[in-house]
Amino acid sequence: MPDVLDPVADLVKRRKDPVVVQTLRSTAAATIAYVVALRLSSEPAPLTAPLTALLVVQVTLYATITTGIRRVNSVVVGVMIAIGFSALVGLTWWSLGLIILVALTVGHFVRVSEFVAEVAISAMLVLGVTRVANTAWDRVLETLIGAGVGLAFNLLFAPPVWVETAGASIEDLARRMRRLLLHIGEELGGHTPVERAAARLHEARRLDQDIAQVDAALRQAEDSLRLNPRVKEGLLYRVVLRTGLDTLEICMVVLRVLARTLTDLAKKRTDEPLFPSDVATALEDLFVHLAAAVESFAVLVTTQVSANAEEAETRLASELAKAHASRDVVAHALLARVQQHPRQWQLQGALLAEIDRILDELDMEQRSMRLMEELDRSAREQRERYPFLHKIQRWLRGDRTERPGPA
Repeated sequence: MPDVLDPVADLVKRRKDPVVVQTLRSTAAATIAYVVALRLSSEPAPLTAPLTALLVVQVTLYATITTGIRRVNSVVVGVMIAIGFSALVGLTWWSLGLIILVALTVGHFVRVSEFVAEVAISAMLVLGVTRVANTAWDRVLETLIGAGVGLAFNLLFAPPVWVETAGASIEDLARRMRRLLLHIGEELGGHTPVERAAARLHEARRLDQDIAQVDAALRQAEDSLRLNPRVKEGLLYRVVLRTGLDTLEICMVVLRVLARTLTDLAKKRTDEPLFPSDVATALEDLFVHLAAAVESFAVLVTTQVSANAEEAETRLASELAKAHASRDVVAHALLARVQQHPRQWQLQGALLAEIDRILDELDMEQRSMRLMEELDRSAREQRERYPFLHKIQRWLRGDRTERPGPA
């Protein structure tokens, strides 16, 4: 019995997983679309309706609407092409090739995105039947049913907001960066073989590559905030998370370069420690505070509760202050050592410059300025893209005065 219940228990635990949620929602929408199509379509097995619902119901409401429009558009265009061809020629090898060529070409012009092939598929299926007109309009009807059911399903049962999932991905990335920084700091005191330094460099490169997965989770969260009636500050959430990930991505790139600098230094100092004991101790202390600052920054940008955000901001300010103090100690110690033993001074200077870059990226004042600039830019782009919607919003707020344009 426990073996039978294990998959169910695992499904319950993963009920907030986007894959699980999407699987259940798509299944339900496709089934409903088929039942509706059975009553409205003359086809004995109207499978186009559940197929359309399956393709239309996306993880977010925004993606559902855009996908539904493109899907209906592609089918209607394909059917129109097939009706036109059926009135002129029958189905032969050359007419089939010609209709595919025309359908794919027109599909690119009508901007149906990934459904370009659907234009040709619809045209071929309609052209290959004897009752062209009946089959054509049945296919259009089933597509409309599937798209309508998919859209209604997402309107009645609004998809989850994936901000929490994206935030968890960002925090996980920051924790992995923190562990890497701590490991690097711990290995600076003694003799560091080139192989160990190179292993840290490969770890940094893997983290840099994994940012693409975090970016995908964030794009899904951004889509879930668009046109979602349950979200009032969608733009703010999107900008906070996006700018936060951009900052971490820059820090990750710098961390990778830092690991490369230490690897190059290890190649030059194969029989001695990378740094003297006093410099190594100061560097380890600096990396500890730097690691804590990275994690605190991620918590700050992903926290939605004001009390927790204030706590994260306080901790970040404290860790950055400690990191700056440790950085000054390291700078003075490195300067004294370089003046006495100038070998590989450029690598030690590069290390300090890379640490400065990470501290600058995490700086709270710079973060606030970047956030305000991005909010202004996003709001301006939205006004320029949807001027009519902007006028309606101003009218609802009671702001009916026209702002003067630039001179």
